[in-house]
Amino acid sequence: MSDIADETSTFDAAKFRQVLGHFPTGVTVVTSMHEGKPIGMAIGSFTSLSLEPPQVLFCVGKHSSSWPKVEASGRFCANILADDEEDICRVFASKAEDKFAEIGWKRTGNDCPLIDGVLAYIDCSIEQVIESGDHYIVIGAVTDLDVRHEGGPLLFFGGGYGRFT
Repeated sequence: MSDIADETSTFDAAKFRQVLGHFPTGVTVVTSMHEGKPIGMAIGSFTSLSLEPPQVLFCVGKHSSSWPKVEASGRFCANILADDEEDICRVFASKAEDKFAEIGWKRTGNDCPLIDGVLAYIDCSIEQVIESGDHYIVIGAVTDLDVRHEGGPLLFFGGGYGRFT
């Protein structure tokens, strides 16, 4: 019997989530401004893409209510969450009307919300949006970035949040 997976095998969404849940991801909150108000969404699919030119990418579901507002602004800030910011992640993963009601923040040079206490941030302009499956792949051209303080990142693994030790 071969150890190679049968290429014709099928699986359901639950199995897909289960297997991918065994891969840890960092957690970011992507923020922007829309009609003078701050908006944001939790993202677990953020990564670097290119050094020359400096680019990053994230993926967002097509059914996101926040994404059209971010896209309309043409820019975003990726706020990299610290390991003690699970509560912030949960707010931005929710459908709350005003996710910034109890969150401290200031504006970046790109006029996007920079959340108080994050490890680092990456300010970007939206360079390209690619439709794939039930998501959009958003490529950002980095315009500014900085480390705000040292510490551990917030991680998502196996259906829960944790720390890197």
